[in-house]
Amino acid sequence: MAYTFPAVYPILDSSIIPVVGRDIFLRRLGGSLAEAGVTLLEYRNKTGSEAEVLADAAVLREALPAGQVKLILDDRVDLVDQAGFDGVHVDAGDATPAEARRLLGADRIVGTFGGSDTLLPDILLAPANYFSIGPVFPTRTKQTAKAAIGLDGVRKLRAEAGPDAVLVGAAGITLATAAEVLAAGASVVAVSEALFHQADPAAEFLIWVAELGRVRAGLSS
Repeated sequence: MAYTFPAVYPILDSSIIPVVGRDIFLRRLGGSLAEAGVTLLEYRNKTGSEAEVLADAAVLREALPAGQVKLILDDRVDLVDQAGFDGVHVDAGDATPAEARRLLGADRIVGTFGGSDTLLPDILLAPANYFSIGPVFPTRTKQTAKAAIGLDGVRKLRAEAGPDAVLVGAAGITLATAAEVLAAGASVVAVSEALFHQADPAAEFLIWVAELGRVRAGLSS
């Protein structure tokens, strides 16, 4: 499917969701993000049960309406249809991009890990819409043994990937570094802690959009 990716790709990790008042929290958060203009969001839950994932997904889908917001489920390609989500992100140990594409069809978004110090062999041949790269900087949100690649690593991977691949810079990116990551060659920046640990994630998202919109405009001029 053809899809134009926004500059900012929020990743909502379940670790920030409270146990008590979970539904209310997600409904308020999702509604505020929709009002702020979020068009793409990933929900990541590495430890929750299938029931918890589907319950959270139902609230998010209601708060972030289909047709307005593309919702991506991390790992669980088997639950995408039940959740009413628009795609999946798969990494090593999950379903392969080819398996995800076969299960979800041509019209869903499939994302996968593209590489860190170098692109994975033949990864650009995978039937994926985007390839995450990194960790760009050290991160506490997602466990990884890979070393941070920094801006030079982003430049290297862009040179390997060519101009057309959608590369999502991920991990440890803040508002202070996001513009540099885009300028180094990332198409999109994924953001989790720097957004969702703020008192008002929706207001913070608007700040990111304004800042990176100017960067993207400069890069394309």
